[in-house]
Amino acid sequence: MPSGLKRIYGKGHWHFITFSCYHRLPFLKSVHARNVFVRELAKVRDEFHFALLGYVVMPEHVHLLMGEPPSGTPSIVLHRLKLRVARRLRKRQKRRRTSQMELAFGGDNGAPHSFWQARFYDFNVYTHAKKLEKLYYMHANPLKGKLVEHPKEWLWSSWAAYHGENVRIPVDVE
Repeated sequence: MPSGLKRIYGKGHWHFITFSCYHRLPFLKSVHARNVFVRELAKVRDEFHFALLGYVVMPEHVHLLMGEPPSGTPSIVLHRLKLRVARRLRKRQKRRRTSQMELAFGGDNGAPHSFWQARFYDFNVYTHAKKLEKLYYMHANPLKGKLVEHPKEWLWSSWAAYHGENVRIPVDVE
């Protein structure tokens, strides 16, 4: 682990996680890519049995507010999630070799580069006020990015769960 990066696990805290696509490229720009991400997040959650309070999938980054799994750590969960999403989207990319995708996924000499930035940002959340702050922040992301005019319009977010509407992944609303 690089110096200055400290993960605190085992305290029963929520974890506000942020991770980005490689060089913040918009690899999650398409509806298909965001749908793949949400499906894989649901699968990984079922596999690791962690609580999920919130999420938002943006074109170039993701925010999660999650608990720790009963066995393992959020780091292990994120490794599995990022690997599965990258593999699924690369598999599709290989079948549909378009010039835009080649530019997005191709590195030097046509060699593929990473789909995700190597690490993730993890902020421990242990107060109710901070939890609400992080949920508000993540749900406001599509507005700040000028992707929608209201959070309810962004389908790749947990906003709807907090307002009695259907959501792609049920969250553990407290």
